[in-house]
Amino acid sequence: MALLFANNNSLSAITTKPSGLSGGAMNLISTQTASSSSTISFTSGIDSTYDEYVFKFYNIHPATDGANFTFQADTGTNTSYNQTMTTTYFRAAHGEDGSGASLSYDGGRDQAQGTGFQEVISGIGNDNDGNGNGTLHIFSPSSSTFVKHFIIRSCTSYTDSIARDMYIAGYFNTTTALTRVQFKMSSGTFDGVIKLYGIS
Repeated sequence: MALLFANNNSLSAITTKPSGLSGGAMNLISTQTASSSSTISFTSGIDSTYDEYVFKFYNIHPATDGANFTFQADTGTNTSYNQTMTTTYFRAAHGEDGSGASLSYDGGRDQAQGTGFQEVISGIGNDNDGNGNGTLHIFSPSSSTFVKHFIIRSCTSYTDSIARDMYIAGYFNTTTALTRVQFKMSSGTFDGVIKLYGIS
């Protein structure tokens, strides 16, 4: 493998990238704003254009205290949002008062060939300043050969007194192309912004 070099050692002085480097650009596809919304669905823009799609969610604020922000996907023009998935879930936590520090696997929040909505952000506080944020990466959703892997990294102020850092990963056990993704709370409505990007 050939090594590619910039012409000087200062990143701030680089004005052009070395020849042969490409990829990594985030291309905004769409933005949706939730306002007391039950669901937010992305029904277009997920196709074979990109090998990786990234959802970023900002200031997800539930109407119900301690509700979980969740997602599911579907194929074609289907709207059941019940694709089979296997997932893993662990988290770190630390209280405002310095107590309750932990790092643990949570088997109650994963799925083994389940068809339910997967938690993305768990236990978001609904206080005025409570919210959750994070990212969801879906890889090769249009593949007709492989299952569809995803990874999630998210954080929240759990019921407004505990910082939570969540790591979730898994795969949709289908070789049919995924074309749409839906987000919703486990209970009640929510506010917030969700952006969809394609990675070129």
